[in-house]
Amino acid sequence: MGHWWHENIAEPGKLPLLLALAAFVLTFAITRTITRMIRAGKGPFRNITPGGVHIHHVVPGVVLSVVGGFGAVASGRHGVAAGVFAVIFGVGAGLVLDEFALILHLDDVYWTEEGRQSVEAVVLTASLVLLVLAGFSPLGVDDVTEEEQQGRLGLIATYVINFCFVLICLFKGKLRMAVLGTLVPFVALVGAIRLARPASPWARRFYRHRHRARSRAMLRAYHHDVRWAGPRRKFQDLIGGAPDRVPLPPAGKS
Repeated sequence: MGHWWHENIAEPGKLPLLLALAAFVLTFAITRTITRMIRAGKGPFRNITPGGVHIHHVVPGVVLSVVGGFGAVASGRHGVAAGVFAVIFGVGAGLVLDEFALILHLDDVYWTEEGRQSVEAVVLTASLVLLVLAGFSPLGVDDVTEEEQQGRLGLIATYVINFCFVLICLFKGKLRMAVLGTLVPFVALVGAIRLARPASPWARRFYRHRHRARSRAMLRAYHHDVRWAGPRRKFQDLIGGAPDRVPLPPAGKS
């Protein structure tokens, strides 16, 4: 175990990244626990509202992210300082991404349906960092030998091809596959080959006069959403808590 740790974590300088990921996940878990307790009116925790202004935890999160990020860049990948700043950055990133939906919508949507986007952002970020820790390189350039490094043309071509797959995924409306495809080329390749989402820029451009392709895209998107929407919502609710239910208007009123 000690040999594996030294060879795969300590020597490559991945310890700060591991510490940042641990701090990130732990901060998100603690923050969600506290906010759910505040929502339920349990425990000693309350919203911070000095002068009547609700201070969201994204504010200290931004400060910690800036301090930890600049400190990590200045301290390198080894040493105690690198680990300390990595933890600070992880805590700040956890606080920021826990309110990702608030930043995206510029509105307090924490406990609304839109607030699920914060949970998606956290899960996606943690997954990508885990892939990097496991040895995946951006755009899929893994285990490059000295001979391959000398062939810069081949290396650049690999980057360009994989990046094109990622861009196609984005234009096809497949954001999750595009992000994961930056680290796992096979994911981006699959997303680039399959039909686009009906409302994506790709579908509007290339399926405009292809009625059969547009119909197939809509049918496939419908079946995909029906199959995965329920499990995805349950998973998000388990992690971040269920959003507030919107009350239905009384009968006979709109």
